[in-house]
Amino acid sequence: MTHVGNAAAQTAQALRIALDALAEVGAQPAAVVRTRMYVTDRAYADEVGRAHHAVFGAVRPAATMVVVAGLLDPDQLVEVELEAYLGGR
Repeated sequence: MTHVGNAAAQTAQALRIALDALAEVGAQPAAVVRTRMYVTDRAYADEVGRAHHAVFGAVRPAATMVVVAGLLDPDQLVEVELEAYLGGR
């Protein structure tokens, strides 16, 4: 776990990892149509939202943020999921 105690940095890291995975199949950030963010405390919502906006502000995918009781690693403050549409590939 990196960026212990920093939800914004964890979000940025998770988004980088996810976008790198999409890039391996030829997808750009503009292909992302939906994101889901799971946070362990509603107090993180604004900073997670800002980190998300920094990446997807121009793309504007459908986005959901959910407060959860916890994640597998107690140091993990946020989990991110992306869905992308690659045009029938």
